[in-house]
Amino acid sequence: MTQEPPDIDTSVSHVARIWNYWLGGKDNYEVDRQVGDQILQMLPDVARLARASRMFLNRAVWHLAAEAGVRQFLDVGTGLPTVDNTHQVAQRAAPESRIVYVDHDPLVLAHARALLTSTPEGRTDYINADLREPDKILAGARRTLDFDRPIALMLMGVMEFITDDDEAYSIVRRLLEELPSGSYLAMYDGTNVVHREASDQIVEVWNSSGNAPLVLRSPEQIARFFDGLEIIEPGVVSVTRWRPEIPPGGEPEEVDAFGAVGRKP
Repeated sequence: MTQEPPDIDTSVSHVARIWNYWLGGKDNYEVDRQVGDQILQMLPDVARLARASRMFLNRAVWHLAAEAGVRQFLDVGTGLPTVDNTHQVAQRAAPESRIVYVDHDPLVLAHARALLTSTPEGRTDYINADLREPDKILAGARRTLDFDRPIALMLMGVMEFITDDDEAYSIVRRLLEELPSGSYLAMYDGTNVVHREASDQIVEVWNSSGNAPLVLRSPEQIARFFDGLEIIEPGVVSVTRWRPEIPPGGEPEEVDAFGAVGRKP
């Protein structure tokens, strides 16, 4: 592994690196694998949840670009680059797509160059900003995105780190109010409706591991992020149930991550 910038603390586990570990990536350290394995021992389904959440992002972006005609994406809480990032899926469907990534993690910033590739017809940009700074995010996004045309706001597994409900809903409202009619919100967050006790225990381990604390929300609470939007079928569901390719055995099993896609009228 190449040497990381000095402001990245490799002695404490980190959310982006643990997620990278679960997804089979190599941008992680022993401390991340220790916490990741501790959680996996409690609930092996977490690794499947990580992969299923990534596939939800891919299906949502493909739907928005290939079927809904969206050509602009604002991906907040990007995380570490993996296979089929938002710009790769969107530009595969529509090469002229423009994507703005947002994160405030120094590790993600160090890898941002991997997110800034683009087709000649399209464009990508990266904003170093915190989710709690919606005005800074919007100002930075205007450098690349046309706010007179629909924009897809992507919030994939990040609102759970805003533990205060009022603050979380306020941030999403602020971001959405600047987007024009025909824009979309695509998001998912963690729940405890599938593996109740195990999911709650994982949160306890996570919140005591030095990572940013998180909170689980019910599907009904997740639906509140879509207030005022037209939620498209199939609604707020486990990410495995959102327009999946149905396997021969029937619908895929649910995981404790629920999401949806909604359109701004």
